Amino acid sequence: MISIVSTSQNKTNTFLYEGRVDKLQDNNVVLIGTASSVSFNFTGDKCSISLQSIDSWEHHNYVSLVLDGKYIGKLRIEKGAAQSFPVKITCDKKHHNLTIYKTTEAQSGNVLFAGTTAKLTSISSKKKKKIEFIGDSITCGAASDDSDVPCDQGEYFDHHNGYFAYGPTLSREIDVDYLMSSVSGIGMYRNWNDENKDEGIMPDLYGNLYLTKDASKPKYDFAFQPDIISIALGTNDFSGGDGKKERLPFNPEKYVSNYINFIKMLYSHNPNVQIVITNSPMVGGEKGIVFEECLNKVKDAFKDDKTHKPIVIFKFKPMTPKGCSWHPNLADHKVMADEYGPFLKKLLNEK
Repeated sequence: MISIVSTSQNKTNTFLYEGRVDKLQDNNVVLIGTASSVSFNFTGDKCSISLQSIDSWEHHNYVSLVLDGKYIGKLRIEKGAAQSFPVKITCDKKHHNLTIYKTTEAQSGNVLFAGTTAKLTSISSKKKKKIEFIGDSITCGAASDDSDVPCDQGEYFDHHNGYFAYGPTLSREIDVDYLMSSVSGIGMYRNWNDENKDEGIMPDLYGNLYLTKDASKPKYDFAFQPDIISIALGTNDFSGGDGKKERLPFNPEKYVSNYINFIKMLYSHNPNVQIVITNSPMVGGEKGIVFEECLNKVKDAFKDDKTHKPIVIFKFKPMTPKGCSWHPNLADHKVMADEYGPFLKKLLNEK
């Protein structure tokens, strides 16, 4: 059975799944997207979880754990077979809740949750409003956390912390469910260092559950049905690349055209959604002016659309990022969440 819904339950109501996940048999689930999660309730003071890092090449991966509403840190899942991780229970409560969040993004491979030794009790979800965040490495929370591995060491995904990215952070603050559809380096018509020749852009990958071009993977089923879709794409379209590979001048017509078609696709699956399009705190100067002009053209393309809610533009304040490789760090993400959260909350309350 495959399920991609935001919050789903199996027949015994013992697990909740959120985000881009692939439900397998026997309550196993593949955590795919940034901050995708599995949650369960249990009794007693003993709990171990079985996790495996899976990808086309063997490497480690990460999850974050939240026990009884408190963040208790990251787990590094080494390459190879599934491993058992004990979860330390420190409080005297009889009933507990554990949520396992994928800290890394879809492009970092996937994490298989292969069960728990905990004595499970039933779990149910509360009905909340929902936001989907579509974006690039900033939205992923990439290069934001050097607490375990310094910025100049390790792999790119060693510095991810999707749990504390601006989207999940503000969602917890305004009490909404969220879905992350984000890929590092990706753009609306071209990527950070690719002119849409070798790599898929977001319109190419979005409809694949695993956010790849792999046709053997299941398609995304659009079951989440968000109240708001936030789109933050353009940082990589405006990028100059690595300075070595051929990089053409920015093409505003192509960017706007792709953006309009992407929104039309989203509307076809989410007819009642409110779409918010954002600038980037990392794109300023002349590029920032052109970026804003492009967003206004996208918005204006739908000005006569009486079927859907009017598109809204949100502008992040300029930021000098303090994370790895010119990315926001955890504190920067909190600043972005504090800027953006009240805006989204107001939009939701107007619905």
